Amino acid sequence: MGWLKKFFKGSSHKISWGQHHGKYADESFWNEPSSSLDIQSESENEDIDHAIALSLSEEQNKGKAIENKSYAEEDEQLARALQESLNADSPPRYNGHIFQPLPFFFPSGFRICAGCKKEIGNGRYLSCMGSVWHPECFRCHACDQPISDYEFSMYGNFPYHKSCYRELYHPKCDVCKQFIPTNRSGHVEYRAHPFWPQKYCPSHERDGTPRCCSCERMEPRDTKYVTLDDGRKLCLECLNFAIMDNSECQPLYIDIQEFYEGLNMKVEQQIPLLLVERQALNEAMEGEKNGHHHTETRGLCLSEEQIVTRILRRPIIGPGNRIIDILTGPYRLVRQCDVTAILVLYGLPRLLTGSILAHEMMHAWLRLKGFRALSPVVEEGICQVLAHMWLDSEIISGTGSNIASSSSSSSSSTSSKKGPRSQFERKLGEFFKYQIESDTSSAYGDGFRAGNEAVLLYGLRRTLDHIKLTGTFPY
Repeated sequence: MGWLKKFFKGSSHKISWGQHHGKYADESFWNEPSSSLDIQSESENEDIDHAIALSLSEEQNKGKAIENKSYAEEDEQLARALQESLNADSPPRYNGHIFQPLPFFFPSGFRICAGCKKEIGNGRYLSCMGSVWHPECFRCHACDQPISDYEFSMYGNFPYHKSCYRELYHPKCDVCKQFIPTNRSGHVEYRAHPFWPQKYCPSHERDGTPRCCSCERMEPRDTKYVTLDDGRKLCLECLNFAIMDNSECQPLYIDIQEFYEGLNMKVEQQIPLLLVERQALNEAMEGEKNGHHHTETRGLCLSEEQIVTRILRRPIIGPGNRIIDILTGPYRLVRQCDVTAILVLYGLPRLLTGSILAHEMMHAWLRLKGFRALSPVVEEGICQVLAHMWLDSEIISGTGSNIASSSSSSSSSTSSKKGPRSQFERKLGEFFKYQIESDTSSAYGDGFRAGNEAVLLYGLRRTLDHIKLTGTFPY
């Protein structure tokens, strides 16, 4: 199952004390938004006013000599030029020349706070985001407290404290519950399951963090797992629906047989069904002369005579959440037809066990009906189609089988009875369908997609007839 690598995209703004240049940093992968805050005081504005007056006075004295009797008139012109420089939109004129005021000069009457919409007046103020603010009016959109730090963050058009922004928008790991760290490029890189809404630090793929063998979720550190005897980890949610021994699996086997009868594909022979451990499954697979096997084999349809070790009694959970006290026994397979037994790995949820069983039952049906020498793509593909169809029927119906655990303390007893499925079990069923649909292998993945397309176009019966005649899917 492929896992996704993703980058978290954010923006970053820095705060500088001094002149505001209106320049913002480009958006990049999780680099805090950078913006400048300019602080100016009323005393600085008075210095600017004084400098302007001196500049105009010097310009006046450089001209030709002025009669003493005209001093009053020119003083009036100077005052008028200063007033125009403060109020006019276009540059004022003085003695026929354009007067240029010093840059970034904001008279007090023009400084309106973007927060409270009132005149700023005397005192300190901030210049950022293209506006000016009272220091107490420039507030975090999350906590509503003034922002006075050197840096702040932006999301949309709203400012945030860096700490508030991080808490709200920086992704957290679903395993360790910590903020996902940045990589060498300064980006927040994380892994995401393609089905479950989960993200986690890339380091957890290397630090031995367990993953459920059923749902494939890498769950939080404080979550308890059950460790099966072959080392597989089973999360407690999947354990609620797990089938652990042969007696629990028999009612499900009857359900699968009835499903095939409903498709007019009844399997006449009584084929033994055995729930086995991983080691027994591997040994049986080595004993088979023919057959194509998936990378993650969880079921087998046998045609050879063998002695298989099956699980006789549901194991119990001992200290450290480990499965203990497994009672097993040998079962001798005698060849009475082309199929000697169907083996399924124990400890998997009912819907997954059922889909595996439906797949292996199709192998049995094909052999018993004389389908010979099929390519792996065709045989495994049509078997996956039947597994997918069974999952569909179970999810749509929303009812379980009439499984009754041999032990009243069985953790799966609540899911064994007929009735509506829990939300998580339905989600599990959708996930198992997704696994079939997204399989990347040639035989199981490409075979399923080709077989499913043929069944949708021509129906199951016509597709099977075409396979028997040609050994290929109809197109």
